[in-house]
Amino acid sequence: MHVSTLLVQRRTHASSQSALARGLLIGAALLFLGLFLVVPLVAVFTFALQKGLGAYLSALAQPESWAAIRLTLTAALIAVPLNLVFGLAASWLIARFRFFGRDLLITLIDLPFSVSPVIAGLIFVLMFGRQGWLGPWLEAHDLHIIFAVPGIVLATIFVTFPFVAREVLPVMQAQGSDEEEAALTLGASGWTMFVRVTLPKVKWGVLYGVILCNARAMGEFGAVSVVSGHVRGVTTTLPLHAEILYNEYDFVGAFAAASLLTMLALVTLVIKKYVEWRAHAS
Repeated sequence: MHVSTLLVQRRTHASSQSALARGLLIGAALLFLGLFLVVPLVAVFTFALQKGLGAYLSALAQPESWAAIRLTLTAALIAVPLNLVFGLAASWLIARFRFFGRDLLITLIDLPFSVSPVIAGLIFVLMFGRQGWLGPWLEAHDLHIIFAVPGIVLATIFVTFPFVAREVLPVMQAQGSDEEEAALTLGASGWTMFVRVTLPKVKWGVLYGVILCNARAMGEFGAVSVVSGHVRGVTTTLPLHAEILYNEYDFVGAFAAASLLTMLALVTLVIKKYVEWRAHAS
């Protein structure tokens, strides 16, 4: 009887310690999120609206703001579909075939994760700048890549192209190829097999990758900053526009632009959680 009482007491003590530790960890996590996530987000909208809603809307209505928004959307609308095609093709190739250079291809896909965006921008300057490898030829044919929209698009594509491939590849490898082989046995063409068998099986991975790719494309700063030349109203994306306004002490305009990027991040987070929920539910 005495032994059983001691066991109960020890379990109660251990349970109370576990509850205390769990409470401390939860409190520390909430404090960390509050200081480094919630407070900065609130600060962005507070500074953006510090002179009222009229000043906020007026800052967003400036021609340079609209030019930055259009350029940001343009770069994303070009980069995301191209990365989607590349990501699907690379994932299918890696998951379904064994070939010479396969490991190298996987390494190259991960390269933008390890290379600084600033270095990526400098690589494009080295290749396409006026003093670069292809610069004289481009100059002779009146083609402009660096300090122009094509350079921004190329830099955006480079920093975002791993996202779709890295989300789709594990899903495709986990699904296996049995259903695809059955479809081919039944006479389906390669395209029909891909559209009706492969793609539906990896659709949630594709959507997840596209969401992340789009978010990074619209928020990219480092690589785009190097190749853009900061020509206001011409080669400034929304992140660059926010930086320029901040350096000019136009805090309302800067934080108004930042608030758009913040809302984009929040919408991306909501869509991401929805896609995860649908993926687990199915």
